[in-house]
Amino acid sequence: MKALNLITLLLIIIGGINWLLVGAFQFDLVAALFGGQDAALARIVYILVGLSALYQLVPFFRAMSVGEVHSERGH
Repeated sequence: MKALNLITLLLIIIGGINWLLVGAFQFDLVAALFGGQDAALARIVYILVGLSALYQLVPFFRAMSVGEVHSERGH
């Protein structure tokens, strides 16, 4: 489970960096690396990033329900 959390977090970070590049420079790194936005590999990466974001909602809401997020605010 910990490995899956780390992998999905890494994919979300990759997605965030890609969106930064798209927004700031109109450069899609994923598309550039994998042959364009319509290329099968690029689409797989996009799908994995999106699924990772959905998966990370589970630990996020779990942390919210136990007050972990509120306790971090005090430090």
